[in-house]
Amino acid sequence: MLVLNEYETRNALAWPRLIDAIETMFRGGCEMPVRHHHEVTVPGERDATLLMMPAWVPGSYMGVKILSVFPDNSTRALPAIFGTYLLSSGKTGEMLAAVEGGELTARRTAATSALAAKYLARRDASSMLMVGTGRLSLNLMQAHATVRQISTFHIWGRNVASAEKAAAEARQIGLNAFACADLEAGVRNADIVSCATLSSEPLIMGEWLKPGAHLDLVGAFKPSMRESDDEAIRRTSVFVDTFDGALKEGGDIVQPLDAGVLQRPDIKAELADLVSRRHKGRENDNEITLFKSVGAALEDLAGAILAYESVTRRTN
Repeated sequence: MLVLNEYETRNALAWPRLIDAIETMFRGGCEMPVRHHHEVTVPGERDATLLMMPAWVPGSYMGVKILSVFPDNSTRALPAIFGTYLLSSGKTGEMLAAVEGGELTARRTAATSALAAKYLARRDASSMLMVGTGRLSLNLMQAHATVRQISTFHIWGRNVASAEKAAAEARQIGLNAFACADLEAGVRNADIVSCATLSSEPLIMGEWLKPGAHLDLVGAFKPSMRESDDEAIRRTSVFVDTFDGALKEGGDIVQPLDAGVLQRPDIKAELADLVSRRHKGRENDNEITLFKSVGAALEDLAGAILAYESVTRRTN
């Protein structure tokens, strides 16, 4: 059985190929049961989350991701996410690979947002604001730079030092990145705003979004969490990765639905509709678009297959 560590997983999932693999999987589809989502009590800290996400393409591959999210790991200088993806043959059930789950999750999440931006962001988008300084921030910037010619990145975080550090790391990998001290100003000037936080209260105010902006919401993966306010929902054309996930789990969608700010028919499309051209995506250059991602098991399966096939082709 192939075992891929964090470094090997990263090297096997180049951005253009990963974005293409996820697009192909969304277009073709796979079997994807509802994820298992469990709250885990951590005495003296915020609750953790245990996720188990199965998916399979009949006769081809099947797999399951087991993932934990411990939001207070930052106090221990540890990543919030740990996990493993187990990939098996869809013909025999033979275990084929164990892929490092944290890196797979980070990269497939960023690639999915970039895939959405391919259809929803303006073609001439050149500036991006990254809200959040965690593991995903560099991935999201790199992935978006794969689908749009972004010349300037700004990074905002509650901790200014963390934003400065993230910007320095981004510059080391060739991105023209700077820390942003003023969130409102950053949002008002950005063509693409991407959020990857564990916020329970809105950070992005809809009135700040300029005409033609694209808002990418990656955090707030529970109904109780939220990164954008009601005005952002009112002003934008709303898209989601999957209806099943976003309507149940994403606080940026669930809360406005519960409050009557958003109606189910107001959600324009899910990602499968965009990649299959059942919906054209952005209508014009002044439209403000919003993409809410909560993650889907097919994204992990697409990434795990790509990682496995990439490595086995090189070694055979």
